[in-house]
Amino acid sequence: MRNEIVLLVEGSSEGQFTARSLGQSIFVQAGTMDELRVKVLQAVREHFDEEHRPRAVRLHVVIEEVLPL
Repeated sequence: MRNEIVLLVEGSSEGQFTARSLGQSIFVQAGTMDELRVKVLQAVREHFDEEHRPRAVRLHVVIEEVLPL
């Protein structure tokens, strides 16, 4: 059993959020962060059986912003 799974969260230019797990085949897309959280938990529960499911999900949120000079 793993203690936690880490997902990288990024915003897209289309206003969507994506979450991609580091080390597993999990990818989720949603229109809001609240919706993304729900979908991430659902995807993790579906990906792992109960015996191998991590105890926590860590969302690493990356914000990229370009500032014009």
